[in-house]
Amino acid sequence: MRFLTERKRHLRLALLSLVLVTFLAVCASGQVEPRREIGIPDIPGYLTLMCDFHMHTVFSDGYVWPMVRVQEAWRDGLDVFSITDHIEYQPHSEDIPTKHNRPYEIAAPAADALGLLIIKGAEITRQKPPGHFNALFLDDAALLEQDDFKEAVKAAIDQGAFVLWNHPGWPDNDETWYPIHSELYEAGWLHGIEVVNGNTYYPEAHKWSIEKKLTIFGNSDVHDPIDVDYDPAAGEHRPATLVFATERSLDAIKEALKQRRTAIYTQDKLIGEEQYLRPIYDASVEVLTTEVELQGRMRNQVMIRNSCEVPLYLELANPVEDISIPGRITLEAESTIVLMLRAASGKISAERNVEIPFVVTNFLVAPGKGLPVKLMLKVKFTPMQR
Repeated sequence: MRFLTERKRHLRLALLSLVLVTFLAVCASGQVEPRREIGIPDIPGYLTLMCDFHMHTVFSDGYVWPMVRVQEAWRDGLDVFSITDHIEYQPHSEDIPTKHNRPYEIAAPAADALGLLIIKGAEITRQKPPGHFNALFLDDAALLEQDDFKEAVKAAIDQGAFVLWNHPGWPDNDETWYPIHSELYEAGWLHGIEVVNGNTYYPEAHKWSIEKKLTIFGNSDVHDPIDVDYDPAAGEHRPATLVFATERSLDAIKEALKQRRTAIYTQDKLIGEEQYLRPIYDASVEVLTTEVELQGRMRNQVMIRNSCEVPLYLELANPVEDISIPGRITLEAESTIVLMLRAASGKISAERNVEIPFVVTNFLVAPGKGLPVKLMLKVKFTPMQR
């Protein structure tokens, strides 16, 4: 468990009080908080759904009622969420009865009323190794209450659950693949892995996901009210798993998870396979000035629009013949920038198409590897008029 600073303790108490007051006010007024629509585009053939598959309530070691998680999911622009309270760890059991299906039963009607999809889930919680595992798409979470770890996972698999390994580097900052993980993987009982948990990125888990073809997840694992960890006024947001689904339904989401059609949105980064990040980039970036004349040593401008809510950090991959261009460019979120170009030498060539190679450093397709892209321009070089 994370130790709380004195400031965070006060903030938690204040926000808990605020959540309770807000909840009562909503009940009295019948009004729900405004929803923040997420500005990440769909990709060809699929809807881009915002999901958080790992969160807690007072039914394990969380500090909010399940209805609060519904309101937060709505406000934060989620399409899909799962409350995954611990099966084995029940610190509030003197005050809250151990009923593993109750969080879902309480939250589901409100989620349905708001048009949100909720998945019944739970967290199998053991010391590392093996660690913690979320089971999604359960019929009965209570069946996971087993003394033996593998029997608990089997109880999930017998229900057709999707199983993912949570925060592989927690609590010791050691990402190690143990024999028990190989055993689960070889049995077909391990389907996904959290590459991002909260604000923590696990590069080894990212590497394993590529090598072993595991579905990647980025989840909040929220215990407090979400505003304790992320301040919307400061532009902060919870991490989310982007699911590329054929339609907005639980069956389509499960199919997408099985086919590994996911990416992660965390802070100002996207993480995922090139086949999914590239169409997001292509749908977001538009070069508005497709033709430019470079006259002598004078500069000329190129306008580029980024319609995505994620800023794009571009680094020049290779120099471009005859053109001087900045080595680093930031395409601010939902903005248009002006890029200044000039001829790099006195050499004059005819009009030609130019490919400017960049790497989007905050679109990670592998640990430490950004997404390669190209800006396409038609450039006409002319001498300076005297």
